[in-house]
Amino acid sequence: MSDFRLLAIHAHPDDESSKGAATTARYAAEGADVMVLTCTGGERGDIINPAMDRPGVKENMAEVRREEMAKAARALGVQHQWLGHVDSGLPDPEEGKSMEDLLPEGCFALMGDDAAAQEMVRVIRSFRPQVIITYDENGGYPHPDHLMVHRASMIAWDKSGDPDYHPELGEPWEPLKLYYSHGFVYQRMKMFHDLLLEEGKPSPYGPMLARWDTAFGDIMARVTTQVECADYFQNRDDALRAHATQIDPAGAFLATSVEVQQRLWPTEEFELAKTRVSTSLPENDLFAGIEKNEET
Repeated sequence: MSDFRLLAIHAHPDDESSKGAATTARYAAEGADVMVLTCTGGERGDIINPAMDRPGVKENMAEVRREEMAKAARALGVQHQWLGHVDSGLPDPEEGKSMEDLLPEGCFALMGDDAAAQEMVRVIRSFRPQVIITYDENGGYPHPDHLMVHRASMIAWDKSGDPDYHPELGEPWEPLKLYYSHGFVYQRMKMFHDLLLEEGKPSPYGPMLARWDTAFGDIMARVTTQVECADYFQNRDDALRAHATQIDPAGAFLATSVEVQQRLWPTEEFELAKTRVSTSLPENDLFAGIEKNEET
């Protein structure tokens, strides 16, 4: 797969490990060039793992999260690039105020959509991916940085191949396929939840399942592409653990063993949102249809 290139655009460090991680690890291991583009430093992230809630961590969150991201990239075997913006955080709602009113000055979510898209276009024209992975119109979940990633990446998809769009950003390059990553699938989580209960074990999946309809809806109805990547679930778990401030070992991300996941749900799910090549749905390969159309 040495001629294939995949760009996964994410909002924060750890998103690349919780959404499509085993897929990116698989393609990288098979010889494709895989790059993760992280838009913010995750500086405003809470410490989710109680073991990391200790002196010196919160005060140095930006540096800690950069170190975590480097470890995760090594676990997945992917290239990594920072876009370099400041995490917007997720403010608590206040009556009479919009989300924009509550966001901190200078954060990623407050920059203009086209300004963010231009930075993505520069990366796309330099890296020249045939496939881009991003978030859907809901951001995967409605964090302001995730919503910005969606809006900006859709502009970048449209404009990166346009020679009249900011030629100073590099030679035009037109990606061939764009996918939404769907990391949260009800049927998968319910399966793991029920298994834990049958085994007499507590399940951390319960709270998310309880609010699923309003949070995510039926993701599987949107899925077009399931990539078999069970051999790389351990890479995914290793990458998740690398983000020690964000991933609680007792939480849902690590509640089901690699072996059980490999046996019961050996795929990761994506939605083909845009394509410039012909392909047949459903797919099992993000590069399906590109072989005869690929331009190096």
